[in-house]
Order: sequence, then structure tokens, then C-alpha cells
Amino acid sequence: MPSSSSSREAFENDFCPVREDLLGEMYRANENGLPRLVETVTPDVRAMLALFCYRRNHLHALALTIAASCSERDLYQLGGRVGSTLYALSREATTARPTAPSSYGHRKPITLSTKPLQTFQPMQDDLDDEDEMIEAPAIADADHAVVA
Repeated sequence: MPSSSSSREAFENDFCPVREDLLGEMYRANENGLPRLVETVTPDVRAMLALFCYRRNHLHALALTIAASCSERDLYQLGGRVGSTLYALSREATTARPTAPSSYGHRKPITLSTKPLQTFQPMQDDLDDEDEMIEAPAIADADHAVVA
């Protein structure tokens, strides 16, 4: 178990407190598998992980789920007011939804067009001949002489 000072250091230096593969497993886990994965880490590392995920928009739902398994004391000790806020949000999320949220449950579905893609007609170039080119206007220089 890491000491409180090293835990605080991990939070302040903003590095992931668990292995990347474990974080990936948690991110991909379904509603039933996530709580089992969360239980495999110690309470202080769990609090650090909840705070780490909370600061990343794409991991927000995961942060709330992990924070729901943390004590307010652990979250506050490691994250201060942010930890207390995360604790409150996680409790609101669990009362709003009786099951743990899946990281995929909050994504909006993607809809694709079923119509054919539009094609554009090529533009006609009317200035092919040098005869049709517009001449540049004459400009007067400082001595009022006309320069073409």
C-alpha cells in the first residue's frame, strides 16, 4: 500500500496509479465486470484512480463508478474539494441509476446517411483564351506617372 505522501504525489503529478492494461480492462468492462475489477485495487489506489479518471472527460463515467466504491475520507484526503465533489457526484449517480454505469452506456449512437453521396458538376473554365484575360488597371507612381 503506498504511503499517503506518495499517493498525494501521484495525484499532483497526474499519472495513472494502475497499470495501463488494468485501466483498459476497466474502461472496456461491462456493468457486471467493472465492480470486480475495481475491488482488485486497494482503497487508496482506488481513490487515486477515481480522481485520475475524473480529470479526463472520456473516463468520467468510469470515475463515478470507481468513486462510488471509495470512502469520502480517501477521496478528500487525496483530492481535497475535488475529491469531496467526486464523492457526492458518485452517490448521485448511484441513486439515479441502480447499477454501475458502463463506459459505453453514455455514448450517443452514430447514424450514417443512407442516401447516395452528392456529386458536383465540374466547373467550366471560361478564361482559357489569352484574349479574354482582364488587364490589370494602371497605377500611378509617386511622380504621377502612369505605370502599367
